[in-house]
Order: sequence, then structure tokens, then C-alpha cells
Amino acid sequence: MRVVIDPAKGVIVTIPGPDRRGWARPDPLIASFLGGREAWLRRHLARQASERAALAARGGLRDGATFRYRGEFHRLRIDASAGSRRSTVTRVGGEREDELHVRLAPADRRAVSDVLEAWLRARARDAIRRAIERHAVALHVAPDAISIRDQRTRWGSASRGRRLAFSWRLVLGPPEALDTVVVHELAHLRVFGHGPAFWSLVASRRPDHAFWRRWLREHALELHGALGQDEEVEEASA
Repeated sequence: MRVVIDPAKGVIVTIPGPDRRGWARPDPLIASFLGGREAWLRRHLARQASERAALAARGGLRDGATFRYRGEFHRLRIDASAGSRRSTVTRVGGEREDELHVRLAPADRRAVSDVLEAWLRARARDAIRRAIERHAVALHVAPDAISIRDQRTRWGSASRGRRLAFSWRLVLGPPEALDTVVVHELAHLRVFGHGPAFWSLVASRRPDHAFWRRWLREHALELHGALGQDEEVEEASA
């Protein structure tokens, strides 16, 4: 039996089929399972509600809203760009705060979220490749392929075929958090499990990895909801 808290669908309980022995009448089992996890459920539901409220208070994707990029809050400035066929995004340093200028071209039918995502994906790709260049030689590894995705449950992944994949949303957080995920996945090219040898390898490049892994866990809903999506899922099983 498994329960997940999906931000879009709420609390979802997955159980074995009725043909499984003992599961013809599952309601009492479900009630007991949820009752034993009531505190966990309430804690995570309350936290998600609080984080959603904080995210909404920043103004969403409207002109003047605040938007996190590279761990820092930027002011969004959105206006029309009559002289261009394609919308652009520019990061501008201000006296009091940095800004992201989104200029929407009339001929470009993309939504603000799509324009921002395309720009952020490109920056994430560059930042991740630079981080790989910094750490791969020291770790004595070389990935065969690197892809940038929008993974919903993991910030990065490594396959036995030496292929690495990373979430573009890492670029929304502090560079140190992105760097930690890159080191984590590179280390898997030498040690595939999560035993002491693996964590020792990670710590050789990022002694502070635990702090940044925790930062990503605590800000997961915020980063996944930055462009209007709300994708964090909390899970428990038995």
C-alpha cells in the first residue's frame, strides 16, 4: 500500500487489486493506514499550502512580480517588443535588485512561461556543462551523453550507460545546489549505489552536499511551481 500527496490531485492511496488475498474489502485497511500517518499527512499538506501561498504572493508571472533565478529573487519586467519577431529575456542588474526583462514580440505566440522556460533551459544547460567540466576530471569520469529535462521526481539521474540527465529547474536555485547535483551524478559513474564509498566521493568535491541536498528538498515545490506548475509529490508506503 502506498500514499502520495500530489499537489494537483490531493491524497492518493494505491492498493493491491481485489484478487489479492486479504484485499477484497480494503476500506478498513486504508483507514488504518491513513490513521497511522495522519500527522505526516497533515504536516505535509500544511507545508504545501504555506509554500503555495508564498509563491502566489510573489505575483506569479506578472509584470512587477518576483522570480527566483540562481537562488536570488529578481523583479520581473514584462513588456512588448515591437521591433523583434521573437520574444527575448535579459537579466539586468539594478541598483536595489536584479531584474529579468521579458520582451514579448507580437509575432511570437508563446506564453510568458514558455519564453522564460526556453531562456532558463539554455542557462541551465550552460551552467551544468561548466560544472561537469570542473568536476569530471577530478573524479576521473567522463559521461557519454548529457541531457536537460524537466524531471518531476529527481533533480538528476545517471544510467549504467554513462548517460546523465538533469532538471533545468536547478538553475532557479543557488549555483551551489546545482553543483551538488552535478557532483552527485558524476560520482555515480564510479559508484552506482549510495553506500559510504559513494558519499565519500561526493564529499571530496562538495563537503557541504548535505546542506544543498536539504535546500533542494525544502524548496522543491517552489522550484517546480515557478512557472505555474505544481509538481512536488510526498510519498509513504507500507
